[in-house]
Amino acid sequence: MTGGGRRPLQGRKLGDKRVRVERPHAAYFRWSGEGRLTAKATVGKPTTATGRVLARVKTALIGTALSTDAEMGERLSKRKALAIFSSDAISSSAYATEEILRVLILGGAAALVLGLQVSILIAVLLITVAISYRQICIAYPTGGGSYSVSQRNFGRGASLIAASALLIDYVLTVAVSTSSAVEQITSAAPMLYDVRVEIGVAAIALITVANLRGIREAGNIFAVPTYLFIVSALLMIGVGVVRIVFLGEGQSYPAQIGEQAGETLQNVGLLLLVRAFAAGAVALTGTEAIATGVPAFKRPEAKNAATTLAVMAALLGVLFIGITFLAVNFGITHIDLPEKQTVISQVARRVYGDGSIPFFLFQAFTATLLFLAANTSFNAFPRLLAILAHDGFMPRQFALRGDRLAFSYGIVALAAVAASLIVAFGGETHLLIPLYAVGVFIDFTISQSGMIRHWRRERPAGWRRRLAINAFGAILTGIVAVVVTAAKAPASLLVLILIPLLVLLMSSIRRQYDGQAEELKVRDDMVFTGPHREQRVVIPVNGINRAVIQAVNFARPLAKDVRAVYVTEDPEDGDRLRERWERQLPDISLVIVESPYRAVISPVIAYLDVLDQAWPEGREAPITIVVLPEYVARHWWDRVLYNQTAKRLQAALVGREHTVIADVPYRRDH
Repeated sequence: MTGGGRRPLQGRKLGDKRVRVERPHAAYFRWSGEGRLTAKATVGKPTTATGRVLARVKTALIGTALSTDAEMGERLSKRKALAIFSSDAISSSAYATEEILRVLILGGAAALVLGLQVSILIAVLLITVAISYRQICIAYPTGGGSYSVSQRNFGRGASLIAASALLIDYVLTVAVSTSSAVEQITSAAPMLYDVRVEIGVAAIALITVANLRGIREAGNIFAVPTYLFIVSALLMIGVGVVRIVFLGEGQSYPAQIGEQAGETLQNVGLLLLVRAFAAGAVALTGTEAIATGVPAFKRPEAKNAATTLAVMAALLGVLFIGITFLAVNFGITHIDLPEKQTVISQVARRVYGDGSIPFFLFQAFTATLLFLAANTSFNAFPRLLAILAHDGFMPRQFALRGDRLAFSYGIVALAAVAASLIVAFGGETHLLIPLYAVGVFIDFTISQSGMIRHWRRERPAGWRRRLAINAFGAILTGIVAVVVTAAKAPASLLVLILIPLLVLLMSSIRRQYDGQAEELKVRDDMVFTGPHREQRVVIPVNGINRAVIQAVNFARPLAKDVRAVYVTEDPEDGDRLRERWERQLPDISLVIVESPYRAVISPVIAYLDVLDQAWPEGREAPITIVVLPEYVARHWWDRVLYNQTAKRLQAALVGREHTVIADVPYRRDH
């Protein structure tokens, strides 16, 4: 690896890895693969049998590691992106109609016929939001959606509010979609109702593993179920419309409804219609996900994202209105008792036939899509966290990509929080719905308002038309945000409390990072030629053994002053060790610290304090390097038997002034 000349070693094969060394004498290495590169040019592997087993399990679950160069190959085509980023929005057609009818039934059976009009109004809102977000995809192709828009146009405060609302909505998307999917299963198989929570948590775990494998592979996994639902739902709507319009099979609600419809609109009152509109507005959740994940698309990213968003909005509008039309004209409403039957499952029964194979297939496709709808959040949530982490508002590890170029920390965090909600709410979709959609309409409003400022500042060709679109969208979504929040109170107030708490948390993280950066800042004009402080080494020992000898040999070059410390409660034991120590390690001082109260950690720290106090005044205190000998056990199950005192000592010394801790592991093969 360090042979003469400047000729690089290109493509030396290391098992199934390759390593390329450029300019060896300049100490620049480009390394591919896992493990460590040794002088013999081998890729290191886990040193224990357990480590090797865990590595194989990890590879089996999430696949082999991908290099950063493979990122372009992980980008999504429009077809796969539609399956990944649109499954949330499209799947909402499975429960949005039911939420509308749940509210309208409070006004009596006659009020249910108004469900179609409410769904049409929501579809108009969907078109407005979709057009607005197409412009965001084009104007902000780096992703981040409303967070990026508000940060650029309004500053930190508004951007953190938008980010907080989005994070809450993405978590609720996973919980609501999963619980709704379980309800589709229990509608077809009621005997599974008592294990609905377990099914939901297991589904989240499986989706998590799929996403840890990378977005392209997740697209391969999720594309087929998404398109199966779309085709089967469109077929159901088509067959149902033919039977209702041309064959006259629709029965709607009681016969007198036609006569009562006009009167009902007055009797029901505006408040009930507003509440129904707010309940059905969950159909719009997920619309913003494509704008957040623009960088995941193949080039040209912005154009492909905008096209995918348009297709998604069209599909959602057709499915939502179509399912509502069938439900109203077949006289269907939700059934909670004695056996829960969702509205969409009842529609499928009427169209495909109760107990028929097409019915069970449709239920299976619907449940699968609802499970996979959570996948939209599994792509958008980690990306938003990564952007926040890059800007210093979230822990930096959220910006790191895993072996498969996925944001693994964000994926795992989302799964944990969503699964907790499933457990806390008993897997009941209706209990989670009041928390849903509040955050996303706040986010819609902020993003559209930000785009108004964007067009006024940039003024490209056609900017007035685009500004008018976003202004209309901002006014409309702002009104809906207020309506949804008021209609879903008091449960919706929890979201309004969580948003400022998240803003406070992110601001605190940023302040912490800013403070650390200020502490560590180095002036550009400073030149550092070498250390100016003295160093000394202290080695806590438990006797003379191979681990201690290795630690001593490691410490010798670090400083002239190297001393070992032995804590004992038995003075005679200390004398015996001293006699042997002076014979075998005569050049290293041994300090015996008597501990009549049998403590170990406190006496070592007390000794370090004594060393500091003994240092002459007026001279800069030296750096004390505490070298900890460590025995590395071969198996995970016996590691608990070793190094516990060293770990406690390390924890006690972390943050101690003028102190550096060095672990020196000893393995049996040394």
